[in-house]
Formats: sequence, structure tokens, C-alpha cells
Amino acid sequence: MKNHFERVKHYLQELNYDITYEDATDEIYIINDESNGIKNLIIDCEDSILMIEQFIFDVQKESLEMFKTLLVKNRQIVHGAFALDETGTKVLFRDTLQLENLDLNELEASINSLKLLLAEHIGELLTLAKQK
Repeated sequence: MKNHFERVKHYLQELNYDITYEDATDEIYIINDESNGIKNLIIDCEDSILMIEQFIFDVQKESLEMFKTLLVKNRQIVHGAFALDETGTKVLFRDTLQLENLDLNELEASINSLKLLLAEHIGELLTLAKQK
């Protein structure tokens, strides 16, 4: 799997992302592109899957309306989806890709989907994040 890890690094460098953390043992990268809303985006090479995960906001108050809004937004996202962490207290953007066939365009499209999501829906996401 190390060759997948190195290939992903090459792709991230080719796309000019700032790799702020790299762990070859766990095969994880963390990248930033703060001008596009990406901060501490986790890129994790897990066996045959590449997981991309971005923290969006902490759930202040669980509400049917908040979850409904996120699910409706999931339908509009090109790649990836909103998800909750295992505690149910953090909203994340998450996408998974097959490492075996991964190419530069596929990785770029997945990250661009997150950028587009943030650009188009930041106002709504901030409103959801502030619900108490």
C-alpha cells in the first residue's frame, strides 16, 4: 500500500496543496487550502480505500430540521456527503475513493466538490452551526 500513499502525496503536490502533516505509518496526510475553506482536511489511505474527511461544525443542538437540511444538501453534492462522527456531535464532509484506480482527476474532483459545497452553502452551514 505504500505505493498508493506515495502516489497520493504526488497528486496532492501536483495540485499545489499545503501538506501540513504526514504520517507514513498510518498513511495519513493533512492538507490546507484556507482561501477555499479547507483547514485540516484529512486524507487517509486505509487499505484499499482513500478517505477524505473535513470537519465542518460541532452540533450545538440536535434538531430534525438541521439533519433534514444536511440530508437535502447531500443530494446536491457532486462527490462526498455530510456525515456525523461516531459520537454524533461533529458534522463532517466525507468522501471515499478506491485507491487501486485512483487518478489525479478523481482526487481533484473530490476536493473540488468540498470547495464548491463550502462556497455555495457557507451561510447555511454557519446558521446550522450556531443553532442552540
